Amino acid sequence: MKRKMTFFLSSVLLLGLLAGCAEKDQLPDGAKLIHKGEFIFAASGEFKPFSYVKDDMSLTGFDIEVGRAIAKELHLKPVEKRIKFKGIVEGVKTGRADAAVASHTINPQRSKHVSFSTPYYYSGPQIFVRPDSKIKTVQDLKGKEVAVAKGSTYADTAKRYTSNIKMYDSDITALKALSGGRHDAVITDFVTGKTAAKEGFKITGRQLIERSEQAVVLPQDNPQLVKDINKALENLRKDGTLARISKKYFGEDITKKPE
Repeated sequence: MKRKMTFFLSSVLLLGLLAGCAEKDQLPDGAKLIHKGEFIFAASGEFKPFSYVKDDMSLTGFDIEVGRAIAKELHLKPVEKRIKFKGIVEGVKTGRADAAVASHTINPQRSKHVSFSTPYYYSGPQIFVRPDSKIKTVQDLKGKEVAVAKGSTYADTAKRYTSNIKMYDSDITALKALSGGRHDAVITDFVTGKTAAKEGFKITGRQLIERSEQAVVLPQDNPQLVKDINKALENLRKDGTLARISKKYFGEDITKKPE
């Protein structure tokens, strides 16, 4: 009996300690964090110029700087975590990161599993082909082989126009394959394609298919953190930080909602 009572008291004490730890991993307003004092955000590192790996293996890019700016607004230490793009939404959902600042398009399918912040930039899928291609619009994609990144919304876009789709781990590898003579086209973010063309890829842009809104991905069970990040983004818009970061990487402000 004494042994059972000791075990019971030890269990109660352990639960109390765990509860205390959980309480520490929160912002004062109740927003939950994986680690106290840190904002752990996911990015793929495969989506230049939004996120990519430097020679010293550290992450950089537009998304990375936005994530760091959000952390600064929240008075938290920014911690970047690399996750392959196709696994980022699941990673946030299962608690591997507090959020993802990784160029995710807001759409109904993802919204079933995660929450989104307000958009921090506006983009859109565009058709990219080799310069000698006769493909100009989505109507020309029928029956053509189109490459896209796994887990991206561009796969769903491509399925509207062709059933012949090839998947790559990243947009950059898909564009590199296209430049090297494989596939008929790639559908990707217009800024990514334009940047790749500037860096020497033998590709050119054709029809801009539509506009889309990109946002921070967050767990559905952390509504206060969504509110905090929305407030941080509002401040970063007002003080010009988002525009400054955008112009640094793209030479234009893609954070302003199109007319």
